Amino acid sequence: MKASKVFYACILGLICLPAFAVEFTANDLGVKLTPLGGDASANTDGSIPPYKGGLAKDAAKLLSNGYMSDPFANEKPLFTITKLNYAKYKDRLTPGQIALLERYPEQYKMNVYPTHRTAAVPKEIEEKTKANVGSARLIEEGYGVENFQAGTPFPLAKTALEMVWNHSMRYRGGTFRRQFVQVTPQVNGSFAPIVFLDQGAEAQAVSDYDKAATGLTHLYLKQYVLSPARLAGTAVLAHESSDESKQPRRAWVYNAGQRRVRMAPQIAYDGPGTASDGLRTSDNYDMYNGSPDRYNWKVVGKKEIYIPYNSYKLASPEVKYEDIVRPGVMNSDLTRYELHRVWEVEGTLKPGSRHVYAKRVLFLDEDTWQVATVDHYDSRGSLWRVAEGHAIQYFSDQVPWYAAEALYDLISGRYLVLGLHNEEKHEYEFGVKYSSGDFSPSALRQMGVR
Repeated sequence: MKASKVFYACILGLICLPAFAVEFTANDLGVKLTPLGGDASANTDGSIPPYKGGLAKDAAKLLSNGYMSDPFANEKPLFTITKLNYAKYKDRLTPGQIALLERYPEQYKMNVYPTHRTAAVPKEIEEKTKANVGSARLIEEGYGVENFQAGTPFPLAKTALEMVWNHSMRYRGGTFRRQFVQVTPQVNGSFAPIVFLDQGAEAQAVSDYDKAATGLTHLYLKQYVLSPARLAGTAVLAHESSDESKQPRRAWVYNAGQRRVRMAPQIAYDGPGTASDGLRTSDNYDMYNGSPDRYNWKVVGKKEIYIPYNSYKLASPEVKYEDIVRPGVMNSDLTRYELHRVWEVEGTLKPGSRHVYAKRVLFLDEDTWQVATVDHYDSRGSLWRVAEGHAIQYFSDQVPWYAAEALYDLISGRYLVLGLHNEEKHEYEFGVKYSSGDFSPSALRQMGVR
């Protein structure tokens, strides 16, 4: 980055940091860097190995319903972090993780396993990511992106907003279909699962993609509540924008009782998450989503942190929801942590802007740009909620995503888990054929009346 570019970024309010000591180019992707822009080399002591291409598509056996076997089933934890010993490891922990260890000394622990850099995407996505270098760029003070193809828009990201957009626009199979549950346990651990059906597509991945007709929409998401009966039939549709300043997110909701579709501007920012019992905001979905325009963002730095990773044990169809959901936190015997390099990115609420989170600190996995953990602070500056994205590589489809997302409320003692699908009939599906019409308001109405 030239000095003039650093100054330009500063006046846009993106981030005011000096250029990195090492300058990379597109030709370094897949060589010195991973195909998506992570450091391909090992760390100093070898506890983070060099990147060697990620998990192969046939890394482990697939079950008849598409569920994956655990490629690392025979591994044992290297050590376990608890409240009693976390001081020894605190340099590789987030404030949120430390808070969970303190808040739940008997329930929350971190079983740390050998690190495996499993992230991989199809060759086509690697090539499109490389093509984004020098093409994709931030616009509208960083709150929009243009000239983006697919994959990762900014694999050589240097600014906080580039990193946030990398997460928001990352590859999730092009199109997907998933049936999963969301649970909001009471303090005593009792819960009633809510079953969702999500259908999603990158705008460029629908069969009839037309750039002119699509406009600024870069992602479609349609969500339907399957059960319980009191909520069944509720459906939500969102068109995610690549430039919120010109075209804010468009969202609609179908109310089964009224049998009508209406615009739903509340499905954004800190609007309540669907059937979340007040335990998550709309922009907590997918760890973080939506326009970044209410925060001032900065890069804190890059560091080595123990994060949830390769969560095959947690995702196993042999595990029941009642095995996972426990009072206070999820069953820590089923979670897996590994040492990975992450980017720490901090968003502070702008003066005059409104949001229940006055500050949120994102920790993004360098190999995927996927948010691994988030610390959420309230208006008093106190740590309020801690999110963990339990990463998994859907290796047969070459899609890095989550096995589940957990959001812990340190004040109420309750939590929410989204994405569990252990007891559902099928694994997440990718490469589903959709047309743009499948994500129209009329399609939402049809979905709701089934």
